[in-house]
Amino acid sequence: MKKATYIFASLILAVGLTSCGGGEEEVVDDSEENEVAEGTYSFNEGTTELEWTSYKTSDKVPVAGSFNEVEYTSSESADAKEVLESLTFSINTASVETNNEERNGKIAEHFFGTINTDKIEGSVKSIGDDGKAVVTITMNGIDFDVEGDYTMEDTDFSFTSSIDVSSWNGVAGIDALNTVCKDLHTGADGVSKLWTEVGLSFKTTLKYVP
Repeated sequence: MKKATYIFASLILAVGLTSCGGGEEEVVDDSEENEVAEGTYSFNEGTTELEWTSYKTSDKVPVAGSFNEVEYTSSESADAKEVLESLTFSINTASVETNNEERNGKIAEHFFGTINTDKIEGSVKSIGDDGKAVVTITMNGIDFDVEGDYTMEDTDFSFTSSIDVSSWNGVAGIDALNTVCKDLHTGADGVSKLWTEVGLSFKTTLKYVP
């Protein structure tokens, strides 16, 4: 009887030692519980505004405008900046809009027509961490990098910059447009002037799906 008790106790001890480290431990995969679901950002053309501002007369009177036909392409990403850095655009210059039909036609014909630019194309080259963004713009067969300031708050992005159309050999277009609009570009000093400087403004709100 004592011998049987001894064997039974030994079996219990062996089982106890095995469960405390002698065998393989069961690994519990809790990665699914700890995984944080990532959402997806994408470009939303319906919230996008692209505007430009040109200047006339020696007093630099602003003339605001936009384009009615702009095509955008971009990729989706879990990173909002990546969406913006994938952005490309193509602008139909014949769709220029200044809320003045006669002026629209003159800009399309005499400025863009003179520099042989029926489309302005471009892409976002970089979105820096210093509040600076670079956009490559193609016009008159010339690629030129434009740097500007941007803000990014949640899904709201805005970019502002100023360009000089002479960077795209656009002075001939400025002169042609100024000639046909001489009286309208003449200020109190009697000087007719159309500036080569143009302000740019771009705003959009990205779409986010959790």
